[in-house]
Amino acid sequence: MTKRFLSEHNVEFEERNINQNPEYVSYLRDHGFQAVPVVEASGLPAFYGFRPDQLTKIAG
Repeated sequence: MTKRFLSEHNVEFEERNINQNPEYVSYLRDHGFQAVPVVEASGLPAFYGFRPDQLTKIAG
């Protein structure tokens, strides 16, 4: 749902798939995340899960 939201709002994003690139699991754990998706955007704190309230700020 997060990818769909970003695509529908014409927000460019880079997907880092933990199934295709398991090294990202360590990165997420090191940053305190235990669930996906994790969204990192310049100027906003990172968050996980489908968060329309936060995604709207990115789509701004």
